[in-house]
Amino acid sequence: MPIQMTDCWFAYRHKEVLSAFNYSLKPGSTVLLGPNGAGKSTLLSLAASVRRPQRGAISHRGVPATSRDYRRKVAWMPQNITAMPGLTAREQVAFVGWAKGMNRTDAWARAAVALRQVDLADKESVRSKTLSGGQLRRVGVAQALVHDAEVLLLDEPTAGMDPRQRRVFRDVLAQLPSDVAVLLSTHDVADLAEESDNVTVLDSGKLVYDGDTSGFLAHAPHDTTPVRRAEAAYSMLSGGDS
Repeated sequence: MPIQMTDCWFAYRHKEVLSAFNYSLKPGSTVLLGPNGAGKSTLLSLAASVRRPQRGAISHRGVPATSRDYRRKVAWMPQNITAMPGLTAREQVAFVGWAKGMNRTDAWARAAVALRQVDLADKESVRSKTLSGGQLRRVGVAQALVHDAEVLLLDEPTAGMDPRQRRVFRDVLAQLPSDVAVLLSTHDVADLAEESDNVTVLDSGKLVYDGDTSGFLAHAPHDTTPVRRAEAAYSMLSGGDS
């Protein structure tokens, strides 16, 4: 499996978020759903090796999360994208590529490609701090794409994007190589659930569903209209919180 979390425990100031948590990210694209406070961002940050569990182990194809090689193969887009002072969009994306182990020349070239993928080629020379919120989030997506990671961990990637930008984002995911695994969280249940390979539903730090999308949608009542199936399935699994 792309990422394996084994018997992980994590707490913030003694407030337990995950306990004896086991999770295996499946190949393909997986949407991560759950109410506020369910532990979605914690799960993603642990998988990204941004945080470390107090107990337990995390690995990617046998490579431990504590290693530099792990961090080179795993990309993370947090909820909040920070504009790096004084840097243009391309410089910011290239810096992330360099920090992930690319040489400067390759990072610079790949930054232009990544920005083009998210429809920001015309903003590559613009200072990041002057970009709109939606544009800055697309810079965050470009940062995740720049170093050709084997796993993309995306925390609310479409927040602040308009419908056209969301379509660009979906196209980006559809064009990823088949061997790239994606785990992304969203509050818009219908946003991507029906286009993903798998769905994971987390509630109070516990998995309430983890399987393929067809199995997730099967939780919707039989009389649900097709356009509402994802929302209805989520309501049945989580009590309707979002």
